[in-house]
Amino acid sequence: MANFLGSKTIINLSKTKKKKKVSMELWKQGAEAKIYKTNFYGKPCIVKERFVKSYRHPSLDKSLTAHRVKSEVRAMLRCRMNGILTPTVYFVNMDTSCIYMEEIQDSVTVKDYIKSVQSSKNLTEAVKTLTPLAQTIGNTLGIMHKQNIVHGDLTTSNMLLRGEPSDNKLYLIDFGLSFFENLSEDKGVDLYVLERALLSTHPNTEKLFDVILQAYCKSNDTGSKEVTAKLEEVRMRGRKRTMVG
Repeated sequence: MANFLGSKTIINLSKTKKKKKVSMELWKQGAEAKIYKTNFYGKPCIVKERFVKSYRHPSLDKSLTAHRVKSEVRAMLRCRMNGILTPTVYFVNMDTSCIYMEEIQDSVTVKDYIKSVQSSKNLTEAVKTLTPLAQTIGNTLGIMHKQNIVHGDLTTSNMLLRGEPSDNKLYLIDFGLSFFENLSEDKGVDLYVLERALLSTHPNTEKLFDVILQAYCKSNDTGSKEVTAKLEEVRMRGRKRTMVG
């Protein structure tokens, strides 16, 4: 199997006697999974394949992988049930640890969108332009946490924007590290990960994160106080680690 971006490979997707082979293009590869582009009954499709970790015992690896696949799919489905946009799950193959999901076409990552706005406008204009997007992000995350879904990897690369920010077409993707938890600590860490990712990738976005928090608190009225208090605790721990080195 090829192991570089843009390569094409053939993967056996069937265990029947008449094995069908489907052409899939390797698009990206991370530490946990390979991402392919293909078609699913004529629909543009993304396939996420969790590969075997050779350093783990085979039985343990199979069990952990199955758990992660199920958790990821459940998180996406629960989000959609509560009005949060995520790719539609077409099919799950537990034998190959593959999730077949909708490819969100005509979209751009929030990371690229913010960079584009910042490069074309001065700081004041950029903040004004990006405020509707920040409100949408905060509202979306508030709803997600209210349903006790912790994303686990909130970055601007794991958010897709289709259309204008005011259209509220914000998609959350890559729930590979997600889990279900009611603890404010985990939700606070989720927000801290986003804050650090936002500020490190996009300079001068402190005001935008404040807008995200304000919108978050409005849509998660039952638990936002506890979560934001935990966020501040996590911030303090992060500062101490930085000072100690």
